[in-house]
Amino acid sequence: MSPAKIKFGTDGWRGVIADDFTFANVRRVAQAAADFWRGQPGNGVLVGYDNRFFSEVYARLVCEVLAGNGIPAIYSSVAAPTPAVAYAVRDRQLRGAVMITASHNPPRFNGFKLKANYAGPADPELCGAVERLVDANPVQSVPFDGNVEIYDPRRAHLVAVKKLVDLKTIRAAGLRVVVDSMHGCGGRLLEEVLGGTTRTIRGDRDPLFGGVNPEPIGRNLGALCAAVKQSRAHIGLATDGDADRLGVVDDTGRYVSIQLVFALLLLHVLRHRGERGGAVVRSANCTTIMDRICQAHGVELVEVPVGFKYICQQMREKDVLIGGEESGGIGFRGHIPERDGILANLMLLELLAVTGKKLSRLLTELQAEFGRSAYDRIDMHLPLEKRDRFIAALKQQPPADLLGVPLARTNTLDGVKYIATDGSWLMFRTSGTEPIIRIYSEASTSGRVKKLLAYGRQLAETM
Repeated sequence: MSPAKIKFGTDGWRGVIADDFTFANVRRVAQAAADFWRGQPGNGVLVGYDNRFFSEVYARLVCEVLAGNGIPAIYSSVAAPTPAVAYAVRDRQLRGAVMITASHNPPRFNGFKLKANYAGPADPELCGAVERLVDANPVQSVPFDGNVEIYDPRRAHLVAVKKLVDLKTIRAAGLRVVVDSMHGCGGRLLEEVLGGTTRTIRGDRDPLFGGVNPEPIGRNLGALCAAVKQSRAHIGLATDGDADRLGVVDDTGRYVSIQLVFALLLLHVLRHRGERGGAVVRSANCTTIMDRICQAHGVELVEVPVGFKYICQQMREKDVLIGGEESGGIGFRGHIPERDGILANLMLLELLAVTGKKLSRLLTELQAEFGRSAYDRIDMHLPLEKRDRFIAALKQQPPADLLGVPLARTNTLDGVKYIATDGSWLMFRTSGTEPIIRIYSEASTSGRVKKLLAYGRQLAETM
């Protein structure tokens, strides 16, 4: 029986634990990565991992293969955030890193993420090169003990992050903060940084993530909403399974769309941090409030396909103030070209501290100045062959209107995005990691968003 085919997705390979994500297949991919990194400049390769089933064991196997190929292998002593692992690449001048994680996917998944020597997500060229090297050579490994360095990447990352925010002002503001790590590897790191009136929920390891996917979106943050209300906190902050994304609950205990959080962080960077020059980068499925803010401040806006690797590419090629995606991954100037949920949450606290305003008020002021925005997304399971035909049909036959509002244009940068003359839009794209289609919509009212999403679902169901 021939070994299973390994197919890389967004920035690495993901699979179902004990199905295709097995010890044998992890070794195969590790050997391919070793073949790629052998002879590359740099001090070695760090292997980090999250809190999923067997993540630390998979990471040990990867280290054994790297070391067996003569590559200095470094093993994270603890489950560590993806941005901490990426930061170590720059800090220690490594060839790259491997992160064993499936990020926000359901508990049955795990993954093998590649971090490049520029301390960001692997680009398609790197992923393609490693994928082509799978089974090019037999697996070589050595015992873990005595051949692998042990290192905690969290410390240096926290030192770097603290330098990027006004921690003194944040602490002096006396903000009551509830942190929800969703049982991921964010753990109690934010509480450690903030101290004082900060408390953490779901900060311990649970490979089942308490029965919800470790994705910091509204339907998964009920515990955080309740904790904010119960403790009368100023804000609730969440990180996903590998702590590279954030989720936010305001002072009323209400989940806040990441679209609005992204917009607030952009305003904070421009108005309170006084940063000038550079560009703003957003994914194609992000709110157009970003466009209006950029236009008002004379800042260049760059739209890219969905996936932080495209934002990373812009951050490597030009001066980028801030770059973000719909799923809560945000990167900042002066840091690594990688999304960082720890830093993004601290930046948001800095905004509250320097303005002295509640988050609910800041959100009201944002939409009063730049227009109201309602936004939502639904996911539909659709077999691979059907979803690709569906996207092709949408491109070939766009509707004349979106529920009575004339169509202004169609954007095919990533999937298909129908934009109406009133500014509302409906977007369809396939997931890079799962057999699903994602449907997004933005409009001035939540009622129209719901209707547009229902219309989008109807189109997909009649495919």
